[in-house]
Amino acid sequence: MHKFIIAAKAITGVMLIIICSMIPSSIIFPQEDLSLSNIPLHSNWQFQGLLLTSLLCGPEIGTISAISYLIIGLFYLPVFHGGGSVGYILTYEFGYLLGFIPAAWICGFLAKNTSKVNLINYSFYTTISLCIVHIIGFIYLFFGKIFGNWLDSLSDLILINTIIPFPNQLLLCISISLLSILLKRILILK
Repeated sequence: MHKFIIAAKAITGVMLIIICSMIPSSIIFPQEDLSLSNIPLHSNWQFQGLLLTSLLCGPEIGTISAISYLIIGLFYLPVFHGGGSVGYILTYEFGYLLGFIPAAWICGFLAKNTSKVNLINYSFYTTISLCIVHIIGFIYLFFGKIFGNWLDSLSDLILINTIIPFPNQLLLCISISLLSILLKRILILK
């Protein structure tokens, strides 16, 4: 029965990541005429789906979900931002996807071993995980550039893939931290 529960949580985690990768993020502001203004953030909730899985289910399920997501994207379905297939390994985005594995484990480990569930702690855990993804992505970019995998300059790749999206992703980390705290209280998870 225990293995079934772990498998069900991992499948749910993978599905959450896939579904969240299809949700664009934006900020909605009310206007004076009671209409809504939408400001797109040019990212999706893919990484936040992984963080939510890790925060709610722990490091093992988060890591299994991250690995399963990579396997699905590399060998079965085009679930990544730019598609999928084994050829995706040669893209500069793949390093950031590799960062999902340690980020999921760290986030889940910190959340599981905390004595106090609050927005500050969870935001800190998700921010650390976001930094891990970007560090691994940077390392992948660096070595890819050394081995001549891409023609763009390293500074342009870092600007496009790390510096520009980081503030938006940080806002989403805070949002997912709040959502996970609310879900833990609603679902009465420990």
